[in-house]
Amino acid sequence: MLEDLKKDAAARMAKCVQTFQAELRKMRTGRAHPSLIEHLKVDYYGAEVPLQQVATINVEEGRTLVVVPYEKTMVQSIERAIHKSDLGLTPMTAGTVIRIPMPPLTEERRREITKIVRQEAENARVAVRNVRRDVMNDIKDMLKEKLLSQDDERRAEAEVQKLTDKYVGEIDQLLAAKEKEIMQV
Repeated sequence: MLEDLKKDAAARMAKCVQTFQAELRKMRTGRAHPSLIEHLKVDYYGAEVPLQQVATINVEEGRTLVVVPYEKTMVQSIERAIHKSDLGLTPMTAGTVIRIPMPPLTEERRREITKIVRQEAENARVAVRNVRRDVMNDIKDMLKEKLLSQDDERRAEAEVQKLTDKYVGEIDQLLAAKEKEIMQV
């Protein structure tokens, strides 16, 4: 029963880290990367679908994204979605090919992005700690119901704390790497 709790906690904490990684991929760092825009919602015959489902996204020359819609009629919708996003990107259309140059980031914008990344990291840490709190409550409930001894409770809580420290450490490593990438000129 304790092993199931620990496995569940590890899986939930890993999910928090994965969610944080997904958020980091959406952050603009001055370099072109398809994950920057693939999550944008595009109007596809009345339905909102992710851009990656209606077009291919490639990187050209390191600083330019190239979007090629599967259908010619989608060019206008894709342009509109890119303009509406808060990424500050300006698409240029040549026939059915949309090119999106990545403007260089200013020092001020880099600092703003770093603040946003730190906030996302803190949200991820809080999510991991919430998982820890839930598991600790379950362990205390098991102790109250006399399903485990006090020694087992202390051991289980120590293991859950080690798991928490491990996943918070992963979040901190990801944060440090992303900050370094952002501040790199």
